[in-house]
Amino acid sequence: MCETIAAISTAYGEGGIGIIRISGPESLGILRKVFMCKGSIASRRMAFGKIADPDTGDVIDEVLAVYMKGPTTYTGEDVAEINCHGSIVALRKTLTLVLRQGARMAEPGEFTKRAFLNGRMDLSQAEAVIDVIKAKADAGYEAALSQMEGTLSRRVRELRAKVLDILVDLTVNIDYPDEDIEQLTYEKLLADLDEVEDDVDALLSTAGAGRMIKEGIRVAIVGRPNVGKSSLMNCLLRQSRAIVTEIPGTTRDTIEEAVSIRNIPVYLIDTAGIRDTEDVVEKIGIEKTKEAFNNADLIIMIVDAGAPLTEEDRDILGRLSERKSLVLLNKTDLGNAVTPRDIIDISPNSDVIKTCLLTGEGIDEIEDTIEALVYGGQLSQKDSVMVNNVRHEELLRKAKHALSDASVITEAAEALDIIEIDIREAYDYLGEIIGETVSDEVLDEVFSRFCLGK
Repeated sequence: MCETIAAISTAYGEGGIGIIRISGPESLGILRKVFMCKGSIASRRMAFGKIADPDTGDVIDEVLAVYMKGPTTYTGEDVAEINCHGSIVALRKTLTLVLRQGARMAEPGEFTKRAFLNGRMDLSQAEAVIDVIKAKADAGYEAALSQMEGTLSRRVRELRAKVLDILVDLTVNIDYPDEDIEQLTYEKLLADLDEVEDDVDALLSTAGAGRMIKEGIRVAIVGRPNVGKSSLMNCLLRQSRAIVTEIPGTTRDTIEEAVSIRNIPVYLIDTAGIRDTEDVVEKIGIEKTKEAFNNADLIIMIVDAGAPLTEEDRDILGRLSERKSLVLLNKTDLGNAVTPRDIIDISPNSDVIKTCLLTGEGIDEIEDTIEALVYGGQLSQKDSVMVNNVRHEELLRKAKHALSDASVITEAAEALDIIEIDIREAYDYLGEIIGETVSDEVLDEVFSRFCLGK
């Protein structure tokens, strides 16, 4: 018989409410032992009462409790939840009492693991649960919620069905070559493989955007001193976070802040101005600027449009050639000594925007650029299927590689049973995404990333 497990399911710390979750065959029996209320406990009916030690009668807390009979519960098992006051002491004492009545302390992610094992959700849906909990902005939350509702699962199942059809045709032609059946030609097999590989490619093309809206993008703001880097930081944050003065070298260290831009989590890094200096502290800041430059997903360089380009400007622009970058011609109210053509001549791959950060001119265009970096002009936040999990991306790449290998040996007209090996591998890799062909080691790794109580 499956053990009954219990854990605190709300975040650790003080709060209005804290919840103890119990799941397993003894859930109702344990609840009856520790929960004192008027009347009987009915399934899916919240009841008011007290948690008390059945041995001593000592009252721990006044609570609301509910029992839910399986299998139509989160875990697919009988579940009880006790809503205590959000006191660390009340929660700890209540959980200790529940464990004394025969429940076992749940492992991280064990409730969701039981939901998967009991068929309440597949593995990709289970993984989306933790992404919903950890979402940093609306776009990441919506993508995780979509995956939790099964959009990715359905797409992967469609792909597996196509691969299965190919395997069935192969098997029939291998096992019954003399029967009166439609013969599978290499041309048809190659066309079917190409179609599935294109479908896998289409799904993989969403991985970059999916990863960025889940994890966020790092944006380094660079330039020589006093061109407006800190002003840009403050404009994007909609608050005065970085010190702005007319004195060059005010920012001597990197300043990092998180912000949601167009529902995308963005980590802004305001850096020290890059210039030659004898100041030891400023030199350290400039080294950190170079490190931020190398690790950023997007570089925003700011140039003073009211003054000719300096050697420091040209040096930074020269570093942008192989990076995704945006150059701001700032302080346009003071003149146009630098033009977009001057920038493009040195850094042809950079986008250029004219700005006046004192008035907020150009901020919308900057946010457009950040949004375009994430979605690449191919996706929108309304897209229903998006790959935002590194494990899923890797398995899709493996499936694509296996299909590609199968196509190569199909073109060489190799024996069908040899071709079948690679196609079956692709089928299994796709199955790992939704948990239909997955090892216990992978399951343990996936659910170990969850918090206790989920």
